[in-house]
Amino acid sequence: MQLPMLKLSIDEIIENIVTEEKFSAVCDDESFSITIDDYLPYYCVAVHHGGNLRADLRDKISLSKFERWYEEDPLTGLFVSSLPIHIIVHDSRYEYDLNREPETNIYDEAWGKKVWKTPLTEDEKAVSLAKHDNFYRMIQALTHKIEQIYKNCLIYDIHSYNYKRIEGDTPLFNIGSENSPEKYREVIKHWVDELNHIHLNGIKVKAEENKVFYGRGYLKRYIQDNFSNSLVLAT
Repeated sequence: MQLPMLKLSIDEIIENIVTEEKFSAVCDDESFSITIDDYLPYYCVAVHHGGNLRADLRDKISLSKFERWYEEDPLTGLFVSSLPIHIIVHDSRYEYDLNREPETNIYDEAWGKKVWKTPLTEDEKAVSLAKHDNFYRMIQALTHKIEQIYKNCLIYDIHSYNYKRIEGDTPLFNIGSENSPEKYREVIKHWVDELNHIHLNGIKVKAEENKVFYGRGYLKRYIQDNFSNSLVLAT
């Protein structure tokens, strides 16, 4: 049975996780949604799925929606949406980038382009920084809960990239495993092997490690710094 989509505060979302409730909710600031159909030893995240900007910033951004979309990961939320535990971020990485640390997650310039017509005020930045902080409070609670139940947790961190802008032959699947704990080498190898055995009509399937991106994002680093029994597969 499909769970009803609730609108909950970040504290209510965390409380549901702590008490092992099964639920589906959008955070009340609409920054992300989370669904937990069952507490299993893995979850899936689409941190760059979204393209939303809050209303007070829409006139200040200097990039068009298409320019922002080029560096966002559209449809990755759909990609993970059938999984038992999935988190889909709805805000654009151009407002705040969840895969960057708190000190650098609000861009002045990104990929060679000026982001804002006028610099953001400290108050405007504070709203975005609070969303970043709340997201990682939720990640902390969820990962802790899964480790509490199973002792280990696997996190599928799903991204996309525009292969046409990269010269040379690029893999369909890229796993960023740089700096991953050595104890998980066989787990990572298994993931690469599994992806390489997928068959898609008319599409060349190839999975490689660190061919396009390297897994240097903040989500992976945050998990590694805070949890000794969890692995992020940046894919």
